[in-house]
Amino acid sequence: MKPFFLALQFLTRLPAPALAGIAPRDWGRAVLFFPAVGLLLGALLAGFQALLAPADPLLQGALLAAAWVLLTGGLHLDGLADCADAWVGGHGEREKTLAIMKDPASGPIGVAAVVLALLLKFAALAALVKAAPFSALLLAPLLGRAALPALLLAAPYARPGGLGEAMAQALPRRSAMLLLAVILAAVLALGGWNAMLAAVVVFALVLRSARERLGGVTGDVLGAAVELTEAAILVALAFQP
Repeated sequence: MKPFFLALQFLTRLPAPALAGIAPRDWGRAVLFFPAVGLLLGALLAGFQALLAPADPLLQGALLAAAWVLLTGGLHLDGLADCADAWVGGHGEREKTLAIMKDPASGPIGVAAVVLALLLKFAALAALVKAAPFSALLLAPLLGRAALPALLLAAPYARPGGLGEAMAQALPRRSAMLLLAVILAAVLALGGWNAMLAAVVVFALVLRSARERLGGVTGDVLGAAVELTEAAILVALAFQP
């Protein structure tokens, strides 16, 4: 259970047992549990929405979006902001882009990207709670975090050193591919075609952009991918009749 609790500590602000003696191998195995943590987040959000059901849809959407940020500590929003600043300010240069991403300050483009992502989530959630929000609340965080092992499998890690590189190097590749295949089959079997299509489109765009600009992915790219995937899935499902 150590890799699961490590994943839970890293991706959320949920309580988890204290862990000692964490090795690089543990981080690689923890990546395999990222989708499970996403599913747990989705279940908590779905339970919260059930309590909010009598409220106005706009209020439900706002409270769900706020709970989403609180549960994750805004971890992936930070990556989205850094990537937005770096992609605009880097002017196509790899080293300049990496340097901007390393800067903890967020510029106007980064702030705008976060606001737009949260606005899209809020609007989609407000639309979804009028119908059947349960599947959307499960699928978005699940597939958002499934994008993490998928990107680590598909691209090299672009920044040497750090936690992300340890995850990438120690990731059990065969187990990760099997996990992604199981998730794909399960989502499609349950009728989540729109959600999967949205996730695949975002994955392809992020992968291509990261390869062209950086030659691979970084922690900020992975965080941005989670946020973009979640927002795209919610919007796609909100359009579903």
